Amino acid sequence: MPTPSDAELRVLAESLGTHLRDSRDRLVAAESCTGGWIAKTVTDIAGSSDWFDCGMVAYSYEAKQALLGVRPETLEIHGAVSRETAVEMVSGALVNSGASIAVAVTGIAGPGGGSDDKPVGTVWIGWKRRGGYARAEVFHFEGDRDRVRRQTVAAALRGLEGLRV
Repeated sequence: MPTPSDAELRVLAESLGTHLRDSRDRLVAAESCTGGWIAKTVTDIAGSSDWFDCGMVAYSYEAKQALLGVRPETLEIHGAVSRETAVEMVSGALVNSGASIAVAVTGIAGPGGGSDDKPVGTVWIGWKRRGGYARAEVFHFEGDRDRVRRQTVAAALRGLEGLRV
């Protein structure tokens, strides 16, 4: 997968913002491996205060539990980089915000931290509309830390298209 440029990320965020503004939806982002990059990308767009509610960066297990309601058992059994954690993050983001649409990302951006089961570049992304069911998908991105994170931001924003009604 080619690494998206700043301009490509901006186009994705502008398109998302137009749709969210038109549908009167507001977005919340729960981020781990991207460290707030999704929130930065969308708030780079003038007028994003009309459709972006907030972002939560939860890197540690403790922060995921306190800010997003991820259960300790989920982290213990499945780990931070898992479908289960992504689903609990995206659900918790909606509970703890005024948003109607949420995205959550958790993964291993590298260069270290990977394993045979979860190599560097493994990222789970979750999406959810308030009152709906969470959807989560695993990605296996390639490249250095910056490339993995850029690809994650792009995939997160693209995935929000399915939640727009």
